[in-house]
Formats: sequence, structure tokens, C-alpha cells
Amino acid sequence: MATDHRAGTTPPEEPPARNAALSLRRGLRVLDHVAERTRTGAVSVSLGELAATLGTAKSTVLRLTAPMVETDLLRRTPDAGFTLGLGALLLGQSYLEGIDLRTAAAPFLRRTAEATGLTCHLVVPDGTDIVYVDKVETRGTVRMGSRVGNRLPMRNTASGKAIVAFGDPDLLGAVLAVPVEATTEQTITDDDRWVREVDGTRARGYGIDDRENEPGIRCVAAPVLDHANQVVGAMSISGLASRFPAAAVREAGDRVVRTALEISVALGSSSARLALTRTATVGAAR
Repeated sequence: MATDHRAGTTPPEEPPARNAALSLRRGLRVLDHVAERTRTGAVSVSLGELAATLGTAKSTVLRLTAPMVETDLLRRTPDAGFTLGLGALLLGQSYLEGIDLRTAAAPFLRRTAEATGLTCHLVVPDGTDIVYVDKVETRGTVRMGSRVGNRLPMRNTASGKAIVAFGDPDLLGAVLAVPVEATTEQTITDDDRWVREVDGTRARGYGIDDRENEPGIRCVAAPVLDHANQVVGAMSISGLASRFPAAAVREAGDRVVRTALEISVALGSSSARLALTRTATVGAAR
């Protein structure tokens, strides 16, 4: 141990590592509490409230928050309280932008496929097409011809209708400008009728492909949103019309809407979180 010869004394021991860990945990509790209060509409959180939350002195809170204020994770407000700083926003933005759509959606697709016995797809838009980025089948599921990497026109698919209905307003015109290729007898080639299909999709929350893309295949799909509440894809449930009758479409549609919302929440969508909360509240009231 080194000796301070100028003072003729030995400097104090460094604080134990557990004290540093405790300070870190307390600091994270402060940050989490401010974030939660901000989400519920608070303009700022007072020093006294934070001290009461931690069960500690105000001076301790000031010591814990000092480095977070310096790094802009927290910001002091004119009323001497605290709110989230720009650094917290940038940190959260970096995290959200790093979430992979396919990875986030995978457990939800698997759960839905197992619950329904039908095939689940995850697609992303590319121009006026959709591209399959994931497909989940379970034991006993009738094998479908779709595969990851396949590209299909939005015009012929439930996923395409969902993306057009809830996505960029200019997308509808772009899709209508592409010549229609009828792949089955059920393919909708009339523009006005297809626009009504998109309007119906927007009203009910999910798109329907009633054997329009593949003979004998029925499908329902709902949009997936990212952290900016923008449509980045769609998830769908598909199956043979004989195993997925028209009478089952509404129940499947409600399921696919909820699953797409759950995926969207995993991607950071605030509007999807609000929609799920409202759904839960309505369900509890019944």
C-alpha cells in the first residue's frame, strides 16, 4: 500500500466493489423511475420523490444523478426536478434500430402456428411486391409452396392488402399502376373492387386473400409496425381452404391482428402498445 509522504498518512482504502454495484443499481432505479413517470405524463420528477422512492437522502440522489446529468441521460428542469435527457433518447433509438424484425417475430409466429395448425408467414414490402422473410410450419401442417425469399405482388395477397391499407398513402396508386396477373380464378383484377378490399382491410384491421394467389389457399394478414409506428411488414396465417373455411376467417383475423400488434410492441411501437392496452381493457370489462 502506497504512503502519502506529504501528509505523512496512508490514504483511505478504495470503496468495496459492492458499494459501487449498489450505487449503480440505485442510479438505474432513478433512471427507470423517471422514465416510467415520463411515460405516464409527468413533466418532471422531484428530488423528494426520487429520495422517497429509493428510501435515501436527497443528497444521495444528487450524487447518483450527477453523472447521468453530465451525460445527458437525465436533465434538470426549471422546477429543480428531473426528466429524461437527449442521451436517453439516443440510447433508446440505437437499441430499437438494432432490433431485427425476423428475430423479434419468430416466437410469435411459432406460437401462432402451433395454436392454429396453420402456416405463418412474415413478409416485408419491396416496391409493390412482398418478400417472405420467415415461414413457420408445425407437425401436421399441410406443406405450402411458399418459401423464404419468394417475391409476390402485393395485389394478390392478404399481406399486400394489409401493407397498402396501413402503410404509405402513395403505395395504393403505385400498386394499381402495375398490370394485374390473374394467378387463380379468384384473383381480383377489377381496380375498383380491389380498392374496396383495401378499404375493408383498413376497417377490420386485417387483409383477406380468399384463394386469390394460390388455388385452394386462404390467408389473413395484419400489418407490423416499427418503433416509429411505420409499417415495416406483415404477418399472416395461411392454409388450405378445406382446413381454413370462410367461417373461421374472423376468428383467425382477430388472432393475426393481436399477434401482429405483439410483434410491433417487441419492435418498440407505441401505437401498438396502446392498441393492446385498449383491447385488454375492453376484454376485462366484458
